[in-house]
Amino acid sequence: MRIVFFGTPAFAVPSLRALVDSRQEVAAVVTRPDRPQGRSRSALVPPPVKELALELGLSVLQPDRPVGDVFTAGLRHLRADLGVVVAYGHILRPEVLGIPARGMINVHASLLPRWRGAAPIPWAIMQGDGETGVSIMRMEAGLDSGPVLQRVATPIGPNETGGSLADRLADLGAAALVDVLQRLAKGDLPGEPQDQSAVTFAPKVDRDTTRLSFEGPALAAARKVRAFDPTPGAWTTLAGAQVKLFGGRPVPGAGCPGEVIAAGRSLVVACGEGALEVLEAQPAGRTRITVDAWVRGRGIAVGARFE
Repeated sequence: MRIVFFGTPAFAVPSLRALVDSRQEVAAVVTRPDRPQGRSRSALVPPPVKELALELGLSVLQPDRPVGDVFTAGLRHLRADLGVVVAYGHILRPEVLGIPARGMINVHASLLPRWRGAAPIPWAIMQGDGETGVSIMRMEAGLDSGPVLQRVATPIGPNETGGSLADRLADLGAAALVDVLQRLAKGDLPGEPQDQSAVTFAPKVDRDTTRLSFEGPALAAARKVRAFDPTPGAWTTLAGAQVKLFGGRPVPGAGCPGEVIAAGRSLVVACGEGALEVLEAQPAGRTRITVDAWVRGRGIAVGARFE
């Protein structure tokens, strides 16, 4: 089949590579524009999908938004049989979804209908799900509401981070995508309608979402630390300055919520119920370091208080 691929971050890279390796004809790759980075914001950094597309010699389109007569005319000109969307970063309108002859399918990082939306991976970890997975669905106007063509489940480990889970789901999604395309090539593939009574949502992560609270159970704090490791990082403040914490797990302990009750090779912070142990930190303006190095550098000690 002739495919137009929509994707942007590293999560989408295995799927694009799998399409090419499986001898699918990729007519073009649509991705987000290069983003300015660095202190001066003068250096433009291409998204991971663009880097791979150029390496593979594929045509790349980078509209600010996938709308308008110019974009849709260009998409029609590609004469694609199918659109494949993997973490593109924009909601596609019905007039775009209907351009490929056989519509569009999406690789979504959850077991739909659980965790529809922009951030299924961290929300699954934060809520303590025992398993998650990937779903290949047909796209329609609703948010991740289309019929599901295939699901692949995987357990969420007790020390799983958002980064490790995303890597595993990216590979699972790529393999499931190739399998679905092989079956689509043999004819129409009916999808399973989603159970509307089981729908949950995973809204976009913002700064408030990633802020740590020590007032509740240590288990909830540990899940949040793991969910946002390595990026964007769960954060709190110490003496008015931001600190990101990593490598969290709940341990026994008591004290005033937010109080450091042990500081050595690890840091133990009292919570409303139990305590949170962390192994690494990233103080404001610094790189990520071990707690041991932070303690030896006198950046933190017993009795300090996170707010």
